[in-house]
Amino acid sequence: MEYVTLANGVEMPILGYGVYQVTKDECKECVLNALKAGYRSIDTAQSYFNEEEVGEAIRESGIPREEIFLTTKVWIEHYGYAEAKMSVMESMRKLQTDYLDLCLLHQPFGDAYGAWRALEELYEEGKIRAIGISNFYVDRMVEFVNFNRIKPMLTQMEVHIFNQQKQLKEYADKYGVQLEAWAPFGEGRKGTFDNETIRKIAEKYGKTTAQVMLRWHLQRGIVVIPKSTHYERMLENINVFDFTLTDDEMNTIAALDKATSSFFSHQDPAMVEWFVKMVEERKQNNHSEKEKKNW
Repeated sequence: MEYVTLANGVEMPILGYGVYQVTKDECKECVLNALKAGYRSIDTAQSYFNEEEVGEAIRESGIPREEIFLTTKVWIEHYGYAEAKMSVMESMRKLQTDYLDLCLLHQPFGDAYGAWRALEELYEEGKIRAIGISNFYVDRMVEFVNFNRIKPMLTQMEVHIFNQQKQLKEYADKYGVQLEAWAPFGEGRKGTFDNETIRKIAEKYGKTTAQVMLRWHLQRGIVVIPKSTHYERMLENINVFDFTLTDDEMNTIAALDKATSSFFSHQDPAMVEWFVKMVEERKQNNHSEKEKKNW
């Protein structure tokens, strides 16, 4: 495994295992398989609803906690200083750990500054080894870097061959913020796995298109967290350190950039309204559950 060094000196595996869209029923087994395959970085989030299963897998794996780089993310409904701080402690309880290696703000909405103050304090208290942001576009990242006491050490964003985030990478490098891709394959949208350019390069090295895409990220210095529920794919995804793309191949892949999201835009007002509605619905559901328990 290769590592990147964050601005505060913390070392992080450049390739990890993400559990987005891994259900509660399958998550524990998947994480155990990922650890068996050699992964030592696990990425989860409050909004994935599988933190408990991740914690159980890490405990049952028998691997010392200090050998695993564990990331979670604070969801919007827990933004604001007090709520964010409590939510992180609750995440740590679910994950069965007394510290996190990395904690991110998951979305760029709501009282993000209040939530960030909570992360800053938890970082200074030693409960979080590194803090960062997710889905903050380049302008918001530059803002957060310059208007906070402690700057983000990592920014996680949609990055893949069709949305390469060249400007974000430029500014992240300028400010010493590590870039991480949450969709290194673009979830296969728009034919990433079947792209002819990627396929030809894969044939040359005797690799899969997925492995070529991961290798391309790694050579850009971008952390990746590919997700799979199949053990064979987990092994495939981690087997990307035995070949190197040429400069010409890197440039050829760079030319595939469409510079547009394959999912949605956080700057679309209708999308922002969707997030607002989701947060309100979750708060109502949580309130109803509390009322049932008190009845």
